Amino acid sequence: MNNDLYAYFSKQMRMDSPCDNRNKHRDFNMIKFDVLNRFTRNIQFTAGIECSENDSKAVKMGLSVKWAVKNNADLGDADLRDAYLRGADLRGARLRGAYLRGANLGDADLRGADLRDADLRGAYLRGANLVDANLGDAPIIENIHQRIYEAASVENALDMDEWHGSGGICGTRHCRAGWVVHLAGEEGKKLDEKMGTAAAAIAIYAVSDPEYFGREGLPNFYASNETALADMKRLAELEANANGETL
Repeated sequence: MNNDLYAYFSKQMRMDSPCDNRNKHRDFNMIKFDVLNRFTRNIQFTAGIECSENDSKAVKMGLSVKWAVKNNADLGDADLRDAYLRGADLRGARLRGAYLRGANLGDADLRGADLRDADLRGAYLRGANLVDANLGDAPIIENIHQRIYEAASVENALDMDEWHGSGGICGTRHCRAGWVVHLAGEEGKKLDEKMGTAAAAIAIYAVSDPEYFGREGLPNFYASNETALADMKRLAELEANANGETL
């Protein structure tokens, strides 16, 4: 992962959770936190959350999202950028069109969530459970695992340090997720621009092989080249065998 991405995700991984903050501070109060609409900039809802004034905006935003899910507030088109939602229970959350850029959704339970048209660029999704989540229309890549492995196994074609190499999405060097959206053609490119590379690749994987997606969950887009390629080869071999072929 390039230095900027590594620094960003390292920060996300280290960020204190609300529970960690509770161990450090004792001045907790119920406060009101306004969440805005991403387009109109009007207040969409006001959450009542328990936290310290010293807590970061990311933590307050995350607590507000949890409050909204619990209280059935409208999260559609909400500006939820950078929200700390690691491990959050967001099952069935109505997040259509939400601006989740930079949000930490690591290990979050998003089963059945509506994420159509959500902006997930820069969001951290490792370990998130997206089974049955609605990620909107995505292009299908036939025999996706064999196609991805065939492309990524070419010498110097895989670079897990960045989504796309110097040639961008149309280039010949990508990470695992980058290859998924690249091989999906123009539809994959549009999805990448709208949702971000990781979310677009997840959506494409989900419709191209729903059985794999339901069985194994998200692929690891943050692994080393060697680990990622070995996993792609494993899946390509399983897919070929299921089709009565050899890799």
